[in-house]
Amino acid sequence: MAGARVLLDQFSPYRSRRVIVEHDSRTTSAYLLDARGSIRVPVWLANHGMAPETSDPEGLYRGQAPLMPAAQTKHPQGRAPFDESALRAVWFEEGDGVALLDDDGLLAIIPGWAEADSGLPGYAREAIGRSPYAWALDPVAEQLWPRVVHAEAYWDWRAAPNAWRSVQRTVFNHLTRTVGPAGHYWDVSDGHAPLIRVSERPPTDDRPYTVLSTVGMCGQRMPTLDRYMADTSAYARIELALATTTQAHVAARIFRWIGAFPWRAVTWFGTGHSVKWLDNPEDTAMRGGSAAVLLVADPAPLSGPSGQLPPDISGLTFHGDPVTWLWIVPITRPEHLFAKEHDSATLIDKLAAEGRSWILG
Repeated sequence: MAGARVLLDQFSPYRSRRVIVEHDSRTTSAYLLDARGSIRVPVWLANHGMAPETSDPEGLYRGQAPLMPAAQTKHPQGRAPFDESALRAVWFEEGDGVALLDDDGLLAIIPGWAEADSGLPGYAREAIGRSPYAWALDPVAEQLWPRVVHAEAYWDWRAAPNAWRSVQRTVFNHLTRTVGPAGHYWDVSDGHAPLIRVSERPPTDDRPYTVLSTVGMCGQRMPTLDRYMADTSAYARIELALATTTQAHVAARIFRWIGAFPWRAVTWFGTGHSVKWLDNPEDTAMRGGSAAVLLVADPAPLSGPSGQLPPDISGLTFHGDPVTWLWIVPITRPEHLFAKEHDSATLIDKLAAEGRSWILG
């Protein structure tokens, strides 16, 4: 806001969200921004002077952070400004939400499901009841505090020297047991979380195709799932796989954009989801006439060589959650539109009837 002093400014580890805390002598507010810098959620944190009896929404149009009405703040006379040096942010493992803390503990939580346009602001310690500027933190603090503790422990673990190596080793060894010996291994990350590799499992005497799989996606839970379900554990962790008879290093390029997609775009992948193909000249040769990809946990209904079933890669868990492998099946633009108009199960039935294979060739 105009004339405000920034007390805290931090990007999420995935750089898809940013939190800014500002103080303008009248109020202190926090803002959760998206990757383009647009404000998704503004959250009032405190008044520093006498609270008005009613809200002043017009202040927002003058570029001022709102003053909370007297009945909805714990300090209607105003409270002292926050200690800038004590403020810190703890990002949730999924990267879509953040908690703000100071020396007095939990100051505010902006969960991933908060959206200003939907009338769902974040929670603030100083707030009473619910207003468009903030909801009271006290009624939900006991419920949300374990999530903050988990998030802090998670990032402490990720900062440990061997944490990422343990993710790699766990997934890599599981692929060796379930799919077969490894071939090439590529880094498809851009230097910051999520760190992702691709492992090649070359053809064998029993398998005339290569299996490519991500290694590392399951090392962090996917965002936004808690908007749709109370218990996200069965869906939170995935890896992606692709069966192909084309050159492995060419096919592997798809993972450069799709591997990090859930955290960059702040979304989640599940079986039956279709994803528009990124217009990326790097993998034009592989894309061909495809416009999107269909993600399926069980591609067996589609055709395989001599009726061969896809490898069973199930059975891995990570941090107590099951890991689901989703197979990539390229689809055309009409097929993508068909999936949106109907559903993925109907599209799979249609592809199966047409003899479509789950192996990219």
